[in-house]
Amino acid sequence: MSRSIDEARAVLPDGGPVERALGAASPEIRAILERSLERRDLEEEDVRTLLRTEDDDLRALIATADRVRAEDIGDVVTYVVNRNINFTNICFVNCQFCAFKRQRWEADAYDHGIDAILAKVDEAVARGATEICMQGGINPQMTAFHYRDVLVAIKTAFPKIHMHAFSPMEILYGSRRTNMSFFDYLTMLRDAGLGSVPGTAAEILDDEVREVLSHKKVDVATWIDIISTAHRVGIPTTSTIMYGHVENLGHVSAHLALLRQMQRETGGFTEFVPLRFIYENTILYQRGLVRPFPQGASDLRMYATCRLFFRGSIDNLQTSWVKLGHELSALSLAAGVNDFGGTLMEESISREAGADAGEYTSPEEIEALIRSMGRVPRRRSTLYGEVGASTAAGNAHSAAESLPAGNALGA
Repeated sequence: MSRSIDEARAVLPDGGPVERALGAASPEIRAILERSLERRDLEEEDVRTLLRTEDDDLRALIATADRVRAEDIGDVVTYVVNRNINFTNICFVNCQFCAFKRQRWEADAYDHGIDAILAKVDEAVARGATEICMQGGINPQMTAFHYRDVLVAIKTAFPKIHMHAFSPMEILYGSRRTNMSFFDYLTMLRDAGLGSVPGTAAEILDDEVREVLSHKKVDVATWIDIISTAHRVGIPTTSTIMYGHVENLGHVSAHLALLRQMQRETGGFTEFVPLRFIYENTILYQRGLVRPFPQGASDLRMYATCRLFFRGSIDNLQTSWVKLGHELSALSLAAGVNDFGGTLMEESISREAGADAGEYTSPEEIEALIRSMGRVPRRRSTLYGEVGASTAAGNAHSAAESLPAGNALGA
C-alpha cells in the first residue's frame, strides 16, 4: 500500500493555480478540462480519455476536479455517524466478486433474528449513530414480508433512526416473494420506515459484464426500474460503480452516462460512490479472471473524472475508506471528493473480500483525516442535512431532509 500512496502523492497538483496545471497539460486534455470549468457537459468519449491520463495530464485533471469541488461545494467535507448491519450472510446468488456469502449449512453462516438486530441498533444509537445501513445476503428461507417486519421492529423501538437499507437485489427478491409490484412493495417499505436505499448491486450497468460477475443478479433494466421507482415514491438512493475487475473504459463511461441521465429524470440520487473492486478472496481472482488493479493514482483518476462528469447533476462525491484505506481516502479529498462516508461500526462484505481498512472509523479519526488535507469536517444526516435538524427518519416518506441543491426529488 505504501507504494500506491507514494504514486498517488506524486500525481497531486503542487497547490498552484489550476491555470498552471492546465498549461502543462496536452491540448486534448486541456480542452476537455476547460469545458468542465465552463460548466459544459462532458461526454462519454471524454470519460474514456480522462481515464487514460498520466503525468501532467493527470495532475491537471485532479487540479480541475479540486477547483470544481471548491466552486460547487466549498471546503466542507461531510460524514455520517452510522452502523452497518449485514444481518445475514446466507445467499444463493453466487456473485463471482463476493467472498461474503455462505450456504446455510456452512459453519460460519448466520442469520440474525430481530432481537439481535435491535441490540445492534441500540448499541449504534448509544454511540451517536443517526443512520443504520442494512444489507444482507439473499436468504431463500426468509419469510415473504421479512424486510418490512425488520423495518417495523426497528422503527417502533427507534423512531428517529434513519433506515438506509436493502439493495435493488433485495428489493427484487422481496417483491417477488410478496407478489407485489416494485411500486407497491417500495411504498410498503417506505411506510414501514425505509428512509433511503443503497444504490448498490449496480457494479457495472452492462448486462454482458454482469453475466460474468453474477448471472443470477438483477439485470440492468430491472435495476433501473427499481431505482427509478424508489425515486418516484419518494425514496432517495445513492449511486455507485464498482471498478477494477472485468470492465473496460467503455463500460465505465456508459455506466456514468446512464446514472447522469437517471438523475436528470428523477433527481433522486443523493451521492455517487466509486468503489474499487477488492479482489483477494474472490472467485474471480481465484479463477484467474481478474488481475490486481493498480491502486493509488488510478483511484484518484476515477474520482476526479467522476467529479467533472457529474457536475451539475450529482453534487456529492463520496470516498470509500473501506475500499481505499484511510490514507488514500484522505488523498482523494484533493481529487474532487467532498464526503467521507460513514463510521460504519461493522462492515463484513469488503472485509471478507480482503479489505484491510477495518470495520470502524471513529468520528474523531475521520475529522482528523479531513483536517490533515486542509478541509473542514462536518457531521451530516443521511440526506445531507444538518445533524439535529428535522430528518426523514421521523417521516419515512418525506424527502425534506435537506437534499443538496440540484438533487431534490422530482427536480
